[in-house]
Amino acid sequence: MKNIKNKILITTGCLAASFAIYSCSKSFLERQPVGQINTLTLDNKAGVNGLLIGAYSMLDGEGINDWLINTSNTSVWNPWAGSVASDDAHKGGGYGNQGERGELENKSYTAQNVILGDRWKFAYAAVQRANEAIRGLNKVAAGQFTDAEALQVKAEARFLRGYFHLEAAKMWRNIPFVDETITFSAGNFKVSNQPAGYAWAKIEDDFKFAVDNLTEAKTEYGRANKWAAKALLAKTYMQENKLTAAMPILEDIIANGVNTKGIHFDLQPQYEELFRTNNENGPESVFAVQMSVNDGGEGRNGNEGLSFNLPSHAGSKSFGGWGHQPSFNLVNAFKTQNGLPMFGTFNDVDVKNNLNVADGDPFTPDAGTLDPRLDWTVTRRGLPIHDWGLDDNSPNISGGPYWGKKPIYWHSEEGGKGSETIDGWQTATGINFNIVRFADVLLMAAECQVENGSLQTAADYVNRVRARAANPAGFLYKYVNDADVTQGFSATPAANYDVQLYTGPNGFVAKGQPYAREAVRFERRLEFAMEGGRFFDLQRWDLASPGYMANVLNTYIPQEVAKFEAYLPGPPQLTYNILKGALFKQGIDEIYAIPQVQIDLSAETAGPTLIQNPGHN
Repeated sequence: MKNIKNKILITTGCLAASFAIYSCSKSFLERQPVGQINTLTLDNKAGVNGLLIGAYSMLDGEGINDWLINTSNTSVWNPWAGSVASDDAHKGGGYGNQGERGELENKSYTAQNVILGDRWKFAYAAVQRANEAIRGLNKVAAGQFTDAEALQVKAEARFLRGYFHLEAAKMWRNIPFVDETITFSAGNFKVSNQPAGYAWAKIEDDFKFAVDNLTEAKTEYGRANKWAAKALLAKTYMQENKLTAAMPILEDIIANGVNTKGIHFDLQPQYEELFRTNNENGPESVFAVQMSVNDGGEGRNGNEGLSFNLPSHAGSKSFGGWGHQPSFNLVNAFKTQNGLPMFGTFNDVDVKNNLNVADGDPFTPDAGTLDPRLDWTVTRRGLPIHDWGLDDNSPNISGGPYWGKKPIYWHSEEGGKGSETIDGWQTATGINFNIVRFADVLLMAAECQVENGSLQTAADYVNRVRARAANPAGFLYKYVNDADVTQGFSATPAANYDVQLYTGPNGFVAKGQPYAREAVRFERRLEFAMEGGRFFDLQRWDLASPGYMANVLNTYIPQEVAKFEAYLPGPPQLTYNILKGALFKQGIDEIYAIPQVQIDLSAETAGPTLIQNPGHN
């Protein structure tokens, strides 16, 4: 659905909202200007639809023509603030490079951190796009839109505005809410973020309006429908720890939800199909960012923000990657015992890895039992990387032996939506990103049912997800011939996979609520690993149990450092210095520092309208 994804060149309404951008520049909403479009051009049906598509185009995290913004920082995958800041991943690269990423990983960042600044600026630029569509709609002469058409435009724009605010609220919790009445000309653009947390109710209102007014059917996959709005409303409630409010919405989606083509939501039959361009917008996709490459956009309509978050190569293919590397802790979480996760003991012994193995030396992968989702999430030495060849990447002493696999496209899908280079050497892919997929709905509903005391229902939802993982059709298999991958895959699994369900003596009813709660949380980590959500799951669980997040991460940090030291004995530079001595500060690090430049720009006679989050400087 390229017309939703392609960037729209807009030069009107250059709102200089204090927290987004203070100087009005024609380049703000442009890329490679091809001529100006004045307000008279946009104040009509075609113009408003263009403004709405321009708002959709921001979903991937790329769209501001600002050379100071790094799209890796604003990517919808949120690798740094969502994964590296948790126990899922390391920044990768060298110790002395990309220091702003290391600061998020070791919690030494300040309000001057570049990643935080980029994400704030981008979030409110995206909000601005949605508001422009609403303002434009209000200016269109009567008769150009039918009442029904106008309502859909407004509902979609409010859905997008709610989503962009939600992403900001997850980062900073106490944010300003900016609606279409906020304009530079009105002089009301220095919007406060006080009282603390007030924006959450307004985010809920945007999604409620979308739920009440969006239709189920859409002519294009990428547009939001009623069920997508319900899912985002439920996610908002979950992030606020309002599980009682979220539960009936999630149950409704499970029972009745359909995508824009009227297909009932269900799990994609095989896990790896979720990350292939030829299976996009399937039954599991509730709302997805429509990525596109080889469309004349130089890769910038694709996953540009993940350009470097790939292995350096696969077979003969050079990806040029070096960042966002899975942690030992994450890989160990995929170990199983009698087909079930190991919870408290999973990190005691590592999955065999090649960090201390020379490139030319023989290496045999781990023979223990594993959840097969591991090998669709992480590349491991000696195992196939899709249809490119065996993984023989050298370990990175500042990131570990593993690389993320979900963003890697298949050789057989190269071209088309598969891949494109940016500026001649970076790799972008056309793999969609699912903001919400049905597995997410099932596992959120399972959380709610655990707290509701309905343990069997919770187990049923989790078991649907695990049954998909246990399906041998979805395992990674060895090649028929490692020297000629064109011969395809054999019938021999690439590792010793074993996934069982929570039933009988291992069922939630038999084990009780604390066990069920931990099982659901663990399942979320396995299912959504390296997709940028781990930090925010820990964040919301901390609302229910203050100290939970600090306990998880302060347990992880010294253990992860010790693993590097065990594999790389020697001088200090061979240990994981980025995390060495790091500490997650309870009551502070659960939410991020508001960029100081935005606080400074919000200053009025009585002081700044933006108030820093507690404990940050």
